[in-house]
Amino acid sequence: MSFVTTADGTRIFYKDWGAGRPVVLSHGWPLNADSWEAQQLFLADNGYRVIAHDRRGHGRSTQTWHGNEMDTYADDLAALITELDLRDVTLVGFSTGGGEITRYIGRHGTGRVAQAVLVSAVPPLMVRRDDNPGGVPIEVFDGLRAGSLADRSQLYRDLADGPFFGGLASQGIRDAFWLQSMAAGHRNAYESIAAFSATDFREDLARFDVPTLVVHGDADQVVPFEVGGAASAALVKKARLIVYPGAPHGITDTHKEQLGNDLLAFLKEHTA
Repeated sequence: MSFVTTADGTRIFYKDWGAGRPVVLSHGWPLNADSWEAQQLFLADNGYRVIAHDRRGHGRSTQTWHGNEMDTYADDLAALITELDLRDVTLVGFSTGGGEITRYIGRHGTGRVAQAVLVSAVPPLMVRRDDNPGGVPIEVFDGLRAGSLADRSQLYRDLADGPFFGGLASQGIRDAFWLQSMAAGHRNAYESIAAFSATDFREDLARFDVPTLVVHGDADQVVPFEVGGAASAALVKKARLIVYPGAPHGITDTHKEQLGNDLLAFLKEHTA
């Protein structure tokens, strides 16, 4: 198993498949790198080096007590990119992972980055506030926190059976969601709810200066399209927005062939 060790001693697990220009995949909550298997295999088979890591507290990475917030997630990603000396990278972030790569660009810039892709991603800001009146009510996230404390196993089953895949996923895919979710640390997954819902990424998005693709389903019940994809695309200069009609949140599984082809087409547009 492959790991990098961050400055605070956290071990970040990663899978490194294929050879070619690097693509780094950042996963959603409360999943891990395995959630990217379809895209990782497809892109590696098409001539790219594709790296997917487990965020701290998730999967096979260290279940740290602290650092379950976006600044640390972004710094962990920077440690991975630096340790592997990755350059000319395409960063792809799904859901919470979209926040991770956005905060990475905000904190670390694009010196090593060629392209960025936001897939069903949480930026610019999910929660409803006075300066974000179209956001999701705080009660939704309070409900996730309550469900996590009461019976997180059932919470994950309910999410998989309902809003995450919108009824479009097989039992096997829903089981995989539950299995990955239960591998996350309890505290880590709990604190990550605040990280993905209440972090304001608007200033980070303003720092994007590389070609950016935004992919979002217009039937997303987790990160509503107008809150996520539409708003992010409006804030990133010359971002390209692809909308999947009728698609739910978990398009990495429900629309894996379409997403793989869209990612590959975007990757091929870049020449070093």
